Amino acid sequence: MSCTHLDQIKDVNPSANGCEDCLRLGARWVHLRLCMTCGHVGCCDSSPNKHATKHFHATQHPIIKSFQPDEEWGWCFVDEVMFDEL
Repeated sequence: MSCTHLDQIKDVNPSANGCEDCLRLGARWVHLRLCMTCGHVGCCDSSPNKHATKHFHATQHPIIKSFQPDEEWGWCFVDEVMFDEL
């Protein structure tokens, strides 16, 4: 299966140096994800608040990529497809 949302990838600037929602709440996160539509930085599903997935449900922005150093993979929530590089 392939991703049908590649046209929604933009040249984005990260919204924060950590999960912007966790920073606002004073919460902790495990790993970070970057929305490739708007630049929102959210925490992964292993984090207590799962802000990257919550951002997808609120906005329908389909593609995230890892915001971890030395990781280049991405994920499309809609098509459930992982990319080796983005």
